[in-house]
Amino acid sequence: MNNNVQIDNLDKKILKLLTQDARLPFLEVARKCNVSGAAVHQRINRMMESGIITGSHFAADPKALGFSTLAFIGIQVNLTTERTHEEVFERIAKIPEIVECHHITGKYSLLIKIYARNNEDLKRIIIEKIQSIVEVVSTETFISLEEGFTRELPVE
Repeated sequence: MNNNVQIDNLDKKILKLLTQDARLPFLEVARKCNVSGAAVHQRINRMMESGIITGSHFAADPKALGFSTLAFIGIQVNLTTERTHEEVFERIAKIPEIVECHHITGKYSLLIKIYARNNEDLKRIIIEKIQSIVEVVSTETFISLEEGFTRELPVE
């Protein structure tokens, strides 16, 4: 990734349109920007190569897949054992219900976002998969009652 890449107003307009609707065809983006489809394609490729745009994905509704409980868990890790922080992180990464893991400052070493089928399933995952890792000293769980919103950063 090249952090020195400059983006101009056209790049910003393209990004704004795509963050509003990632499925918008390049030709429609080009029409809204008053440029050719090839110009949009080249600029998107350049922004992908430079790391400004990172991948594309679809989002499945967890509830539709049977995951009705969303929680955030702070994990305190003790590294007085022979394992490194990275090895503990790799074990956490193998738990499929965990969809995000952040290395953070403060009381906890890691903050994870996890989906479970219900509260009983969440309890099982915490006890059997997370707290069974010897280096995990403690966890604190915050169950999400409702997602207020999620969004991309504004492009200005």
